[in-house]
Order: sequence, then C-alpha cells, then structure tokens
Amino acid sequence: MKRKLLSAILCVSMVATMLVGCGSKAETATTDTAATEAPAAADTTEAATEAAAEATTAGGKIGVAMPTQSSERWINDGANMKEQLEKLGYEVDLQYAEDDVQAQVSQIENMIANGANCLVIASIDSSALVNVEQQAKDAGIPIIAYDRLLMDTDAVSYYATFDNKGVGTAIGKYIETAKDLAAAKEAGESYTIEFFMGSPDDNNAKMLYDGLMEVLQPYLDDGTLVCKSGRTSFEDTCILRWSQETAQQNCENYLTGFYADEDLDICATAFDGFAYGCKAALEGAGYTTDNWPLITGQDAELMATKNIIAGTQTMSIYKDTRLLAEKCVTMVQAVMEGAEPEINDTEQYNNGKITVPSYLCTPVAVDKDNYKEIIVDGGYYTEEQLAE
Repeated sequence: MKRKLLSAILCVSMVATMLVGCGSKAETATTDTAATEAPAAADTTEAATEAAAEATTAGGKIGVAMPTQSSERWINDGANMKEQLEKLGYEVDLQYAEDDVQAQVSQIENMIANGANCLVIASIDSSALVNVEQQAKDAGIPIIAYDRLLMDTDAVSYYATFDNKGVGTAIGKYIETAKDLAAAKEAGESYTIEFFMGSPDDNNAKMLYDGLMEVLQPYLDDGTLVCKSGRTSFEDTCILRWSQETAQQNCENYLTGFYADEDLDICATAFDGFAYGCKAALEGAGYTTDNWPLITGQDAELMATKNIIAGTQTMSIYKDTRLLAEKCVTMVQAVMEGAEPEINDTEQYNNGKITVPSYLCTPVAVDKDNYKEIIVDGGYYTEEQLAE
C-alpha cells in the first residue's frame, strides 16, 4: 500500500508535467508533424496518376473501402472522408466489409468494375488484397492506403496515417510517468503489467508495439515491471482483428491464472476496445476503485472518453479522424489533378515491395486532466455527448 500511495502522489505531479508537453491548446491536438517537400512519385505510380488526372475535369468517382462499422472510429473516418470528397465534387462509393476479408476483396473489385478513378483502402488483411490491387494498377487506378499500410504491393501510391510508432511511444511514456518507473527502480519496487496488442495482420500494430517496448523493455529487463504471464512478445500478445472479446478472455485468463493473490497494476492495451474488454474482466474479478489498474487505449472513442471521466480507463490516444480524413482527401485531390500530394515521411513505411510516401499525423495522449482542453474544446465531442 505504501508503494501505491507514493506512486499516486508522484503520478499526479509527473503526469501533469507530461501533459503540458503534449500541448496547452486544443489546437495542439490537431497539429501535424512538420511537412517536408514532397519528392517525385515513384515511377510505378506515374501512369496511374496521369490516368486519374484525365478524369478530373468533371469530378470523378472515388472508391473508399473501410474495414468495419464495429468500431466507432472507422464510422467517423468513412463519414468524414465522404463528406469532404463530396464537397469537392467527387462521387463517393463508401463500403464497409465488417472485418470479412473476402467481402472487402469483392467490394474493391466492384469499385474497379464500376469505374472508380481512385481508391482509398483501409485494409482488413492487406495480404489478401495483393491481387485486386494489381487489378487496380493494371486499370490505371491509383491507390491511397488509409491508416493501415498495404503490404507486399507496388500498386499503392501514397499512405495517410498517424505516427504509429509514436502512438506506442506515447502509451509507454504515459505508463512510465504515471507510475514513476524511474523512482520505483531506484527504490527497488515493482508493478505488474499485462499486454494486449493489435492484430498480427496490421503493420500498424507491430509498429505500435515497437514504440511501446522501446520505452518499457528496460523496466521489464530490470524487474521494475513484472509480467507474470510471461507474455511480452508481439507474437504472444497480438489479438487477431483487434477483437474486444479476445482481449476480455485473455484478461480473464491472466487474472485467474496469475493474479489470484496479487493485483494487476497495469493493462497496457493498444486499442479502446481492448480497454473495454479488460474493464469487463476486472469487474468480473471483483476489482474496485481501491485496486483498479492503469488501463491504456487508443482512438479516444466516445465510450472510452466517458470511461476516462468515470475513472475506469486511465488514458487513450486521441487521433482526430477529421484531420486524417482531411489529409487523405488532399492526397486524393492531388492525385486526381495529376499533382504531388503533401507528404512528410519517405523512410518508415516499407511494405516489402516499395517504401510508400506517407503523411503522418501526430497522436496526442488524453486523460482525465486534459480531455476537456483537447477533445471538448477541440470540437470532437460535446459536453452533452459525454454526459449522456
């Protein structure tokens, strides 16, 4: 108890300091990394860009393939992009595949057959899309990967996403500061932790894990963090299709098998849905406000933000889907006009075939102390929505 009381006191001080660094104005939440001058597009995409430009004088048709409506953020992404593209005069074919890989393949095939001039794809399993992406390339249709990198293909022209490794780093640094791991190390104290990482078929998930472990691995190595299940590798902690149900089951198994006589202090999760699953498992195991663990998340969904206010989720990574949609729309517009879109990364995102020119938006950590400033004042959610 002394250890946790000391940690709580230090946490308030250290987290406040960290959050000031995240930005003191709501505007900070939607500030991107500084853009560099865009290099010339790869030769493999020039023909597609020129073909798309020929169709731009009277608008054009844009196919937008989204993975699922089971997550609030994908609904918002699709709606924001459709609205913005239609304002620019484009016809938009927005499709959700509900995490059915073959359904997404069929949807993209139909978009190609129906005369799409450009495709925006947020993949379910990009390895399953290689052939249909080649069909698009052969038809002269440029492809923009949206938030999930399209792997093992040279048919993709550009990539719009958040800094995925930066998401993991932000989660790791939040845990490090909130629990004052440096002080705990000096005092010879420790915290228990379990990991719930993203889908193995999503390149973003591995990058997030890498960023997280760059921060936390030293504390695992020296015993400041103790994972009693022993499951710390990406292969052991990844959860297929980002399944909330699997996260809950894993958490239930950990609590039963390893934490019958000791509290779990930290649930390091990569997604708000995982946080919901952990919350349900912890409630089922009898955890209360007296021993509730630190729980991380990603996407700052409406429910997650309500849980942060209520104290059953500690933090989330705020990713303004309006901003990401806006950046993707500017990419579409540039490609359709035969121009080069703004990008700010030409090194990180090698998909096994090419390094894809990318635009990375900056993620922001939010918790009970700064959600009003970042989320409410930024117009993402209203106080009324959060009070419902």
